Amino acid sequence: MLHHTVLRIAPLVSLTALLAAGASAQQAPLPPAGPTPGMTAGPSGEAALEPKAIAVLKASSARLAAARTMAFTAVASYESPSLLGPPLVYSTRSDVTLQRPDKLRVITPGDGPVSEFYYDGKTITAFSPTEKLVAIADAPATIDATLQMAYKSAAIYFPFTDAVASDPYGAIAKTMELAFYIGQSRVVGGTTTDMVAYAADGVFVQMWIGAEDKLPRRARAVFRNDPLRLRHQVEFSNWQLGKPVAAGAFAPAGAAAAKRIPFAHPDPGPPSGEAPSAAPKSE
Repeated sequence: MLHHTVLRIAPLVSLTALLAAGASAQQAPLPPAGPTPGMTAGPSGEAALEPKAIAVLKASSARLAAARTMAFTAVASYESPSLLGPPLVYSTRSDVTLQRPDKLRVITPGDGPVSEFYYDGKTITAFSPTEKLVAIADAPATIDATLQMAYKSAAIYFPFTDAVASDPYGAIAKTMELAFYIGQSRVVGGTTTDMVAYAADGVFVQMWIGAEDKLPRRARAVFRNDPLRLRHQVEFSNWQLGKPVAAGAFAPAGAAAAKRIPFAHPDPGPPSGEAPSAAPKSE
């Protein structure tokens, strides 16, 4: 879900470092640790997977999956411990455009250095216009496969990945252990939303989904194995579904003159002989 990587701009800067303020701007999820004690039923003792909550999640998934083109703004906020103890909150904004099944653009204007991410069906391009750095790599044939490849090879993860997946509900259903309906809200996203909560793959999530248009407006998450219970949140706005995308939208302007850098993981790995820790799964 929501990930965090420290920004590193160095002579051998990697693609993840280039995008650290945007693509990897949230804390990496901790590995799943089996069923969570006390999370086998809803707040009133109802079934672990409440049908009304599942219906809301499936309806939202169907609306997103059916859109051949889609654009939205995602503002991700995450807590990070301070020297005094109480967490500080940091935020990033991403303007997202996609065209199914094989095109994606993510422009992250702030906070932090501006970063741009492009997938055109054949290659991934990450461009930092301020530093004039660019990283390019061959990519698979779909958005889903490309996002998994980017995560595994360079630790790139967007906090809104579930919204752009070809089957958003399917991405969480395999590990879902709890889902319940909370009620409605009229104060999020400028519309009436259905509130649902679910637990899957080591994370507890509360979502606000438009009651009429079925589009996500807010997602709030806490990772199960995080002893500090730091909170991560994504606000969705400016939804546009089914509108034409301009020609050339999935290619960076000005990247041709930028310095090429490697597409690689920012962490060089453990010392020789040391076993790596378990990596979080990517849906």
